[in-house]
Amino acid sequence: MHIALPTLITFLVYLAAMIAIGGATYQLTRNLSDYVLGGRSLGPGVAALSAGASDMSGWLLLGLPGAIYASGMSSAWIAIGLTIGAYLNWQFVARRLRIYTEVANDSITVPDFLHNRFEDRTRALRVLSALVILVFFAFYTSAGMVAGAKLFEASFGINYYWALWGGGAIIVSYTFLGGFLAVAWTDFVQGIIMFFALLIAPALAITTQGSWTQTVAEVGAMKTSYNDIFSGMSLFSIISLAAWGLGYFGQPHIIVRFMAMRDHRDVPTARLIGIAWMVISLFGAIAVGYTGIAYFADNPLPDGEKVFILMSTALANPWVAGFLLAAILAAVMSTISSQLLVSSSALAEDIYKAFIRPHASEKELVWIGRFGVLAIAIIALLIAGNPDSSVLDLVSYAWSGFGAAFGPVILFSLFWRRTTNWGALAGMFVGAVTVIVWKQLSGGIFEMYEIVPGFLFCALAIFCVSLLTRPSDSTLATYDEAASRWQQVER
Repeated sequence: MHIALPTLITFLVYLAAMIAIGGATYQLTRNLSDYVLGGRSLGPGVAALSAGASDMSGWLLLGLPGAIYASGMSSAWIAIGLTIGAYLNWQFVARRLRIYTEVANDSITVPDFLHNRFEDRTRALRVLSALVILVFFAFYTSAGMVAGAKLFEASFGINYYWALWGGGAIIVSYTFLGGFLAVAWTDFVQGIIMFFALLIAPALAITTQGSWTQTVAEVGAMKTSYNDIFSGMSLFSIISLAAWGLGYFGQPHIIVRFMAMRDHRDVPTARLIGIAWMVISLFGAIAVGYTGIAYFADNPLPDGEKVFILMSTALANPWVAGFLLAAILAAVMSTISSQLLVSSSALAEDIYKAFIRPHASEKELVWIGRFGVLAIAIIALLIAGNPDSSVLDLVSYAWSGFGAAFGPVILFSLFWRRTTNWGALAGMFVGAVTVIVWKQLSGGIFEMYEIVPGFLFCALAIFCVSLLTRPSDSTLATYDEAASRWQQVER
């Protein structure tokens, strides 16, 4: 497959820049807090774009356009649900979690926070939350690996397996070196690239078709249902798609950005930047899939998830095409690196330090985290070995797992003083198991997205078990201390 030299140069310059950021931040990583939380130093702009870029992943440039390309505007309900969920997460969780993690013994990971919030002397909560992270991030990270391999395969004609392992090596290299700061700053750059790419690509397609009106007419001529957001949708299916928004409250790689902010007073600015970036980017992704229906009308794509890639290489100037292809890799890399980092921190802080070497030095823990990145990446690459894997399917499974297992636990821990460690443990277990079991069933009610029953059953288990048990006085005192700081800010 012939690739224009400018396209290749642009792509390689981008990759070199990401690795350079990893090398630069290597010197700033002195202890485990620096490696997994960046020393709580993120400003609002970096925090917002880092959260957005790590959230959206290759799903934004491959999965969502592919879903729109395949079924039309009815798939946009996913984007609507995500926007609402992200806003509520920034509005109600971000500031409280930033304050509470500092009050709760300066917690630096999600399992660490839950352990300290509930003073869980059995350490079962820490173990279960670390296991949930490791299991579901293996699938989530593999989705990114698949997206990256599809990019290299479709753009450069590289064999899928070579593309898979080569792309994985690049991502691991800068995450291994620079830790959280490398991930946050590369996310910031990648978020900007993704934003402009999602404006440029559909604009090129619309120009080729003549106008937006003409594009809409051509899509409608192919199939009228493509223009109808309610086409083929029941209340049941709308709830299933919009329920993606529930997942935000429990995504460790997103909420850790709240924990890493330099000051809780930066949250309103970060929320404004983050939601504006998200809304425009989602509209761009929908437009890519939609305009792709018209552009490829005479030669339909067998794999709709490649619509952004193929449209970019066909329509753009070679230099611009290199930028657009780099945007896909940016989306993939931003999320994978965040997920690898959260997983490795669970290994280092919540398993190795908690159970194997309680007195391990900070330097030792940093290296355990680094090698954890390597090990988890290899597992994800093995899962991603099937070239027919769907990015959207892998992401939806992992997203529901985290949303159901962690979402209600995080909300209850921040908003209900009476929540107990046994309630949190029961809820997390019920939520995770519900997602795993529900996914294996089909027909009737089991066609509903598994995050809905998982989230509801988790919340019910937390409430019921917490009523049957009692929180300790010291747990209540810590909650009251955090609450007094929230109230001062929220007045």
